[in-house]
Amino acid sequence: MANPIPKPIKDIWDAWSIQSTLIFSLSLQTFLIFFAPQRKRSSRKVLLSLIWSAYLLADWSANFAAGQISDSQGDDAKPGEPKDNSKLAAFWVPFLLLHLGGPDTITALALEDNELWLRHLLGLFFQSVATAYVLLQSLPNALWKPTLLVFATGVIKYVERTLALYLASLDKFKDSMIQQPDPGPNYAKLMEEYAAKKGMNVPTQIIKMEEPEKDPRADAEVRPKEFTPLNILQYAYKYFNIFKGLVVDLIFTFQQRAESKRFFSSLEADEALRILEVELNFIYEALFTKAEILHNWVGFIFRFIALGCLAAALRIFQYKKKDNYGGFEVGLTYALLIGGIALDTIALIMFCASDWTFVRLRKMKDEVDDPETWFDNTLNWILKWIIGVRELKTEEYKCRKIPGDEISHQVLDTMFLFRRWSEYVHAHNLIEYCLWLTPKRIHHTKGAIHIAFTTLIKILFIGPVIKFIASVIAYCFRFIKQRSRQIFKWIDGKISLWCKNSKWMNEEYIRLSFYCTFYIPRLPGRGIKLFMDFFGIQAQLEEVIFTSSDRLTLNLWEHIFTEVKQKSLFADDAESAMRVSSARGDWTLRDIQGEDPETEKKREKLLRYVIGMDYDQSLLVWHIATELLYQTEKGTKENHSDREFSKILSDYMIYLLMMQPTLMSAVAGIGKIRFRDTCEEAKRFFDRRHIADRSTKKVTSAKEASEAILSVAAPAKAEPIDVKGDRSKSVLFDGAMLAKELKRISKNETDDKKMWKIVSQVWVELLCYAATNCGAIEHAAQLSKGGELISFVWLLMAHFGLGDQFQINQGDARAKLIIGK
Repeated sequence: MANPIPKPIKDIWDAWSIQSTLIFSLSLQTFLIFFAPQRKRSSRKVLLSLIWSAYLLADWSANFAAGQISDSQGDDAKPGEPKDNSKLAAFWVPFLLLHLGGPDTITALALEDNELWLRHLLGLFFQSVATAYVLLQSLPNALWKPTLLVFATGVIKYVERTLALYLASLDKFKDSMIQQPDPGPNYAKLMEEYAAKKGMNVPTQIIKMEEPEKDPRADAEVRPKEFTPLNILQYAYKYFNIFKGLVVDLIFTFQQRAESKRFFSSLEADEALRILEVELNFIYEALFTKAEILHNWVGFIFRFIALGCLAAALRIFQYKKKDNYGGFEVGLTYALLIGGIALDTIALIMFCASDWTFVRLRKMKDEVDDPETWFDNTLNWILKWIIGVRELKTEEYKCRKIPGDEISHQVLDTMFLFRRWSEYVHAHNLIEYCLWLTPKRIHHTKGAIHIAFTTLIKILFIGPVIKFIASVIAYCFRFIKQRSRQIFKWIDGKISLWCKNSKWMNEEYIRLSFYCTFYIPRLPGRGIKLFMDFFGIQAQLEEVIFTSSDRLTLNLWEHIFTEVKQKSLFADDAESAMRVSSARGDWTLRDIQGEDPETEKKREKLLRYVIGMDYDQSLLVWHIATELLYQTEKGTKENHSDREFSKILSDYMIYLLMMQPTLMSAVAGIGKIRFRDTCEEAKRFFDRRHIADRSTKKVTSAKEASEAILSVAAPAKAEPIDVKGDRSKSVLFDGAMLAKELKRISKNETDDKKMWKIVSQVWVELLCYAATNCGAIEHAAQLSKGGELISFVWLLMAHFGLGDQFQINQGDARAKLIIGK
């Protein structure tokens, strides 16, 4: 039987497979150490896919190369090949063990990988045995000393990875936070003493002493007068060690809740944001990197041992005679040694510049007003200068120009390499999606790379060309889809007429031939569509096309922070905290000022769209109403901020509902079904009104579509559900009715500002409700994909004592034995 692989190709593979795989493995390690940290800073699908591919291929390539080298041991050298190349190949095997240990910047791709620590432990055992087997096969070997040194380094790195996965597994993560067992007061002793006193007829009673509700330190100063970057790290690390228990649903004490609430109530919005982003960054590094392993004395010592072993191996190999080795193989060995040292050195620099190093180098003061020594001030100045580079940065963005005035917002704009999360708020809009309109950004700050890329596209004229081609293809597909049924019926009728007039024509054969001619060319397209639907490619493309990424503004965060802080004032205990965090718009609507019957009637009508609907239904209705109002109501200086906040949060919540289902799984219900049914009704309405008709090349804006939806007159007693029934879950005209109800609030510019204030507050409540009902595991998992604003809101609410994803222990009741009357 002939070999399907040509001999020249097979010879090349046999000669270079090991070397090429080693180079590939080293390249993957280099890629991961530099790009793996970027996944917490970006949610770009391309970057995340590259990191995913490199993470999986890194283990495969190392295992494959080790197997290849093991198989080649014992083979005689080929003619013209240096005789000791196989012994040099045995020296390469420990490097593969080193690569299997992985870089410090990534141990787990997802939280589920941490649960597979036992698999990696078995992998460590078997790979160590395989490496030892290859080394024994190569004896006697002049390179046994550097081989053992690299082997020791590889074992250390692999143990670090396995231990990091073990500590980040949820069971161990929870166990590490559980305190020592507390048996509590000695009940048996107390009862014995009570019985003894009673037996002696001594007046005795047992009283129950509750812990005071108010912490005696509540009136003390809880924050420094000025927050430095070092203070931010220290407070974030302090609360990270407490609130990382949220990930595994641990119980918090009353004192911890009260202290956290008191501290965050004293903060400004930007200070809270800085602390939260560092705190979430600590959670990310604890779960997805080797940070917990390396930032202690044992890890620090072993890291220097590993680096010293590699340096010693390089030194020994440098003075060995290399006459019996191939020149390329020697160069590859130097590349592996120098590459390993370089990667470890880079990892050491990252280690020294990490947040963990600074918080452990400079401990937090026990009291806020403790005096600083000269050494403390000098060290603080140095650390402040170093850490200040990574501090949260903002840029003033001019949002809108009104005659005689300009409105601007502070936009987060930290340099990409120093970000702790993406700093983006994503958006997806139902009406724009139905109109096939790509969403536009509200606050668009461009970095140097983005500007260069955009300029290149403009120079090459690529953007307009691609847009023109896409529009032509879309027009052709739409035309064929609209006309194909008419053409098919016309031809089918002609076949019947011809066969009736000509008896020699066989109608069945002609019709079969026509069907084959008509349908066979469409089979590849159908196959491609089925393939894209099966693997979710269509959904991924829609996410890329119809999702925009807007920079978070400090003003929006201040709005959210203020609303959460005000709500927390009503959360005095666990029950009230649960009640406050379960509000999803009704809290704001019930707070509408006015006791007259007309205001009461308006309030009741608005409450129907919150408490009278499921959460996902309410979310879509308020989204449609917000978009209709945003497109049709004119923005002013007074209502600009609330109007903009409402638009951003509205589109963001729909993005979470459709593009991040895991974050909304607890509250989404049949949200996707409602969204699709609403889209179908919107498309049918637009087609009937000749809106966005591409066959006539009519370009319709979202404003025109919104005006058309609002123009539909509804009788007072005709609800959309009465017309459509319950089969369709569409809420398009429910949203239009809500928009009309909200319009009745605004009779002038003052009322218009009031309307947008109400809408923005309702959206904050809807966001908070989703944040507290989302599982903590989903929030933690999202940290490795760029992070989300909803995770910040979740952690902020936890710090204010709100939410039902964790329980609050109200303290211990102590019984006391009182003797005498």
